[in-house]
Amino acid sequence: MLDIKLIREQPDLVRAGLRRRGDDPAQVDAILAVDERRRSLIKEVEVLKAERNAVSKEISKLRDATEREAKISAMRAVGDRIAELDQQANAAEAEFQRLLLWLPNLPHADVPDGSTEHDNVVVRVEGQPRQFDFTPKPHWELGEALGIIDFERGVKLSGSRFFVLKGAGSRLQRALITWMLDLHTQQHGYSEITPPYVVKEDVLVGTGNLPRFGENLFRIEGADLTLIPTAEVPVTNLYRDEILEASDLPIFHVAYTPCWRNEQMSAGRDVRGIKRVYQFDKVEMVKFVTPETSYAELLTLVDNAEDVCKALKIPYRLLKLCTADLGTATMKYDLEMWAPGVEEWLEVSSCSNFEAYQSRRANLRYRPSPGAKPEFLHTLNGSGLALPRVMIAIMENYQQPDGTIVVPEVLRPYMGGVEVIG
Repeated sequence: MLDIKLIREQPDLVRAGLRRRGDDPAQVDAILAVDERRRSLIKEVEVLKAERNAVSKEISKLRDATEREAKISAMRAVGDRIAELDQQANAAEAEFQRLLLWLPNLPHADVPDGSTEHDNVVVRVEGQPRQFDFTPKPHWELGEALGIIDFERGVKLSGSRFFVLKGAGSRLQRALITWMLDLHTQQHGYSEITPPYVVKEDVLVGTGNLPRFGENLFRIEGADLTLIPTAEVPVTNLYRDEILEASDLPIFHVAYTPCWRNEQMSAGRDVRGIKRVYQFDKVEMVKFVTPETSYAELLTLVDNAEDVCKALKIPYRLLKLCTADLGTATMKYDLEMWAPGVEEWLEVSSCSNFEAYQSRRANLRYRPSPGAKPEFLHTLNGSGLALPRVMIAIMENYQQPDGTIVVPEVLRPYMGGVEVIG
């Protein structure tokens, strides 16, 4: 949520930010109009209530019955008017909040402009793609041949875009998750959280998933509960409606959770395999920091995610996302691993700074100094990393001519010493 003071005092700045994102700048005019109406109604109600209070004191002192009854009658009319205006003010407040919640975040000045994801900027590429002396297979062929991915039974159980991991496939994913959690907690300073996998609606509002991206959620019918699209949602809301002390910050949390997203799937290349599915697993990093440190913390967050890619020794590239691809962030970086079987760069992490956008929605505040007025803190999050795309990259980069898969060295202790999946 944007600061209403910013919208009132610098509407042209907000309009310019919305234009950069490809959003309608007329949203600013709609918010200002309903804000003015809301404040006008509140002021009118306050004036009438003050009048009613003053006249009520007069009535108690009146001795003339006729005059007293006339004033009582007049105050009844005032009371009716107050009730009517209160109803209008409540409606204006609801519309004001709805428009504010729908308004996207503003891009940072250093974010490149763009109209599609194709305008994202490649910052650098790390590692050289492996040169194969055979034609590398896609992961779905490797997985089925080795008996570690079962697509047919996944569809039988849950429909399209679901799969079953088996044997060494299950163990490889479990090894990845455990190793990534250990890396972030033991080397990067994060504390581990295991949150609920379902959340209430106001929690999704807090992170910006509602109301703007509600169509991507799996909701539980008959309950105010929704399956989480990412661990970012419950972890970011851990301290909602709380006031933290400056000495508490920064707070770094990491969490593993399954995730559910009802995204519209593209046809063609996305149909095969486990690249784009409705249910997936992810290790997520979340930061709560003071405003002046948030962009330095964003770079550290990217470094933490890159350490996973480097340790797995898989080529990857870092992208700085353009204005059209920011979601609810002010600035975002993506990490993409090279997958030679499908011949694609696969997104395995998005690292975002939201500044105070989520904090205003979830009422996340801190006190800069003892006795100081609370201020909104800044939130960041990043995948560290997302499965199953890391699984795809491992299978396709580490495949051998006979169809077996070498286990990355860093994962072998988590695989009971297994060096090859065959």
